[in-house]
Amino acid sequence: MKKVYFLQTCDTCRRILKEINTDGFERQEIKANNITVAQLDEMYKLSGSYEDLFNKRAKLYKAMDLKNQTLSELDYKQYLLDEYTFLKRPVFIVEEEIFIGNSKKVIEKLKEKIG
Repeated sequence: MKKVYFLQTCDTCRRILKEINTDGFERQEIKANNITVAQLDEMYKLSGSYEDLFNKRAKLYKAMDLKNQTLSELDYKQYLLDEYTFLKRPVFIVEEEIFIGNSKKVIEKLKEKIG
């Protein structure tokens, strides 16, 4: 399976989607088409952590003062399901591997994987 979760209004997502050959990828825009519990569980299975999927740079993270709270994995899961902006973007799934976020290192590994 090849899938990418992204946000159309995110400049970084748009830039990365132009860089990466997404032919054959199922594309899911997360604002228009929210992630489901099953999709989030699949991401968790591949990443091993809801916190790894969580965007701590989201404006809402600061606005809700979440950085000063102790959050459990279940808290992260619920926030991810409640609010699309909390998903660290983009998320690429290629076969049984997950690539989370937009760091140069992650994008380079993704490019190596898909050739």
